[in-house]
Amino acid sequence: MPSRRCPAPALAALALVLLVPALAVAAPIRLWHAYRDDEAKALGAIVAAFQGEEVELLAVPFDAYASKLQAAVPMGEGPDLFIDAHERLGDYRARKIVAPVGDALEAGGEAVFQGPALAAVRQGGEIFGLPISQKCMALYMNTALVEEAPAYLEDIAALAGALPQGVYPLAYEASNAYAHMPILAAFGGAMLDENDQFGFVGPGPERSLELVRSLIARRVVPEDANGALVTDLFNAGRAAFVISGPWFVGGLKDEAKRRSRVVPLPRVRETGRPMRPFMTVEAVMLSPQGAQRAEARALARHLAGAAAAATRLEVARTPPVRSDVAVPADDAFIAAFTEQAKVAIPMPTSPAMRSTWEPSARAIRKVLRGDAPPDVALSEAKHRFDDVRRPLPPPASPAPLLVALGALALVLVLRWVSAAKGAVRGPTLRQSLPAYKYVAHAVVAVGVLVIVPLVIGAATSLFAGSGESLRYVGLANFISILTARGEPLFSSGSFYLVLAVTVLWTAVNLFFHVLLGVSLALLLHRPTLRLRALYRVLLIVPWAVPSYVTALSWKGMFHRQFGAVTGLIEAVNAAFGTSIEPIAWFSSFTTAFTANVTTNVWLGFPFMMVVTLGALTAVPDEVLEAAEVDGASRWQRLWKITLPLIRPVLAPAVTLGAIWTFNMFNVVFLVSGGDPDGTTDILVSEAYRWAFTREAQYGYAAAYSVLIFLLLTLATRASGWRRRTPASTIPQGGGAADGSAPAPVAATEAV
Repeated sequence: MPSRRCPAPALAALALVLLVPALAVAAPIRLWHAYRDDEAKALGAIVAAFQGEEVELLAVPFDAYASKLQAAVPMGEGPDLFIDAHERLGDYRARKIVAPVGDALEAGGEAVFQGPALAAVRQGGEIFGLPISQKCMALYMNTALVEEAPAYLEDIAALAGALPQGVYPLAYEASNAYAHMPILAAFGGAMLDENDQFGFVGPGPERSLELVRSLIARRVVPEDANGALVTDLFNAGRAAFVISGPWFVGGLKDEAKRRSRVVPLPRVRETGRPMRPFMTVEAVMLSPQGAQRAEARALARHLAGAAAAATRLEVARTPPVRSDVAVPADDAFIAAFTEQAKVAIPMPTSPAMRSTWEPSARAIRKVLRGDAPPDVALSEAKHRFDDVRRPLPPPASPAPLLVALGALALVLVLRWVSAAKGAVRGPTLRQSLPAYKYVAHAVVAVGVLVIVPLVIGAATSLFAGSGESLRYVGLANFISILTARGEPLFSSGSFYLVLAVTVLWTAVNLFFHVLLGVSLALLLHRPTLRLRALYRVLLIVPWAVPSYVTALSWKGMFHRQFGAVTGLIEAVNAAFGTSIEPIAWFSSFTTAFTANVTTNVWLGFPFMMVVTLGALTAVPDEVLEAAEVDGASRWQRLWKITLPLIRPVLAPAVTLGAIWTFNMFNVVFLVSGGDPDGTTDILVSEAYRWAFTREAQYGYAAAYSVLIFLLLTLATRASGWRRRTPASTIPQGGGAADGSAPAPVAATEAV
């Protein structure tokens, strides 16, 4: 009679079949967001009220949010749902990291969402997100200075002579393209037209810039104002009105909050049209894998529901997007933003929108500073936009690359075989195995952290496009860079002009680093100097403070109206009766470059000082004393003995300093930001712009990085070749070991 026992493999298969669905059901729903503070608290409360599967919340920093989604979702490691702004939908769709919401939208839900919120997340007839909040700019009033909301922008300008001295009628980031949009819309303009072409050009946009320039000239609006300055002015009671969004409240002090009131933006009397800001709709979006899970769609429906909207309204003061959520009648703050959203313009979702910000901001700054008339500045901006949006290079055959890699591999194998002929083997090799074990982890670490990223970066430079448009283009990116993209070789933004600025930047900084570092080290090395330890600590502080903190501090000091440098100029004028004008540091290349160099010298000289101090401790005192006895002056002792002896230590420090300065991104990006008109950008900041502000052209940016690597490699190798003494000049007598005078004695004899 056959046995009825189930074989072990069959039991294992049956257990696997039963276990896999159970594990799939038990997997938590992953939800990513970039909220902080009250918004994060509101989201936590909403998720806690969800009656369903376990939810795994992950807060991702806003600056890295899009890049992490783009990297994780295609690999299946990303979230099931994520909360993001609607304007990124075009890019997300192209990369296939977002899916239609399907039945996550409740029955009859389209009629619930008010204003243009749902239209903002609709593309190609499908809905790719459930709106949960909408944010736009409105007008903040300082009720201690003004009592009535203005009907026209010109009414605010008329307050220039009626307010106390030092108080601005209106404060906003005038040079910011996003903040300029309300005025641009009042003149019938747009950043991007319906054909994805640059829309910030023509009579309307030109008139909008002329209006803002006149407001700055009449001191209605502060010049070069950023978000922090606008907040400080309102907190100090030096701004009657502010144009900003709901996020502005987070930076206000309690007193400023009590005297603030929010109303919709006024009209522009010249056109009769209202000021219409951009509107950002935050929506719950489903990744492709999340769209297949019913519980993920249920969570999306819950996050966009009426109860969730009420929680956000109560906890985070977020204006609701649903018509079935009542706004308290006495809540003027929410009512004002809700009313403003009705006429706001949803930001375009096309990937082309990302290419409008940089050229638009540059054009606005040029006009407001008087560097160019509006028509010329906007024409240049359109040319820059068209240059970034030019078609991708045609695909190339990978055959030449494969042949080159094969030849390189063959050469490396032949060299390895040739080198291995005389290598140790047998018992000697076995005795060396422990040594290989000691260095194996270092080899792996360097390979994973250094070699692999270099190889991947070099490979990326041979591709162009992203998502479905990604293609192998060979050396097309390098050819485009080295031919200045068909423009004159030293045209604005070309590789050669930026390289010249980078070399000048490196040389000037290195000169002052070495000069100040060595000079201060010689001063601090004197034994008769009192409080030497205190001075050393104080002079190392600039090096210890994070570079981005220092850069932002110096940028604030260089502000034309409110900076510390302007304060010193005003103090000098008051003390000596002079009439020195404040310097517009970022309006010309010379002053902007000087501001960058000053900041970087402050950051860099302590390193050279510390290295020199260490080298000076190795200089023999008896040699210096012997030179002094022989009648050598202090300058001769420095030039003939000290400097030659510390030169071997300074040489690698100077090389490191040159490499760091060549790639000093923080200072250039944070202090001048490339102003004016990108002329102070260096190679690494130009590579950054191609990667992150010009439609994520990573292949082109990687080509820039490869060229930077090759330039630095050749420069360091060339300096090594120059320092290498030719064989014909080496003394046959040798050094101290074979009877010649040692270096200190030789230096003394030279004196």
